[in-house]
Amino acid sequence: MIKMIWAMDEDNLVGKGDKLPWHIKEDLIYYKEKTKDSAVLMGYNTYLSLLGYYKGKDFPYKKTFVLSNSSIDDNRISVVNNLNEFLTNLDFDLFVVGGKACYEQCMPYADELYVSYVLGKHEGDTYMKPVDENLFELISSKTGESGKVRYTIYKRK
Repeated sequence: MIKMIWAMDEDNLVGKGDKLPWHIKEDLIYYKEKTKDSAVLMGYNTYLSLLGYYKGKDFPYKKTFVLSNSSIDDNRISVVNNLNEFLTNLDFDLFVVGGKACYEQCMPYADELYVSYVLGKHEGDTYMKPVDENLFELISSKTGESGKVRYTIYKRK
């Protein structure tokens, strides 16, 4: 099963530079709970941004894959350079964790979407398309304890 997870605000904003445009501890905990001990796929820029947080430490994932056309000298990750081949031959569950280009390329393969809607409008420069409800059905929606985030899960129809 291929799952995608991201947070966006009311304007579909997902990024500001190479960071999130907000810091909501509750949502970070949600993300970690969903992705820990899972295999994840991320784009090269997302990988670079995580390097700052995990200098010399293992990533908190079961297996980390990075989508890139170049080789990367990091024994903590595996490089994926043929996305179609990788996703069509998967024999394990995978979370796609960003960034925008990786999400867009993986969307046709996604079975489930975990979207955290951050309430309000924020400043940033990277936007996602809204979830296509012709392709995905909302199966879960709950507001977090802080009242700042609505956690949703969509399943491909």
